[in-house]
Amino acid sequence: MKKDFLTCSECGNPVDSNQLIIINERPLCVTCLYGGAEPFKIYPIGVVRATLRTEEKDLALKNPEGISCVDLLPSQKRFMYRLEEEEFLTIVYYLHKTRFVKSVFHRRSDRKKVGVFASRTPHRPSKIAVQDVRLLDIRGTTLYVSGLDAFDGSPVLDIKVKPRNP
Repeated sequence: MKKDFLTCSECGNPVDSNQLIIINERPLCVTCLYGGAEPFKIYPIGVVRATLRTEEKDLALKNPEGISCVDLLPSQKRFMYRLEEEEFLTIVYYLHKTRFVKSVFHRRSDRKKVGVFASRTPHRPSKIAVQDVRLLDIRGTTLYVSGLDAFDGSPVLDIKVKPRNP
């Protein structure tokens, strides 16, 4: 199988297209972006489902619109002890549909010109997102939450309890 090679816009080296990231509409190799940092494995614990199934539409939830499901792997059940007692969670997920990064842009909320780290854009070099949500219900290993702005199919990496304000 023939590999596609492109040229890094920063170092000029030919690079396998799987090792390039598009930043500001220019290909950049992972070595120029991350230096010598080694990648590491992270396993998903579940997946986001952004639409309710027919049998779930009758759930006694206040607002069926805006509800997302976090379908955890069955193996994660052991880590859910007393999770139903919590009202707010922090969901860590992977931005699997992000295809490019723009380093500076105008923020949507106030049109202020900012960099990625001064924004909530999904177009990030790490492709990791963190969002606080309200836990509405749990059925088996499915969490029903509101306030999750993730695409259907986004891999869930971790769940944490959102700390209560003192």
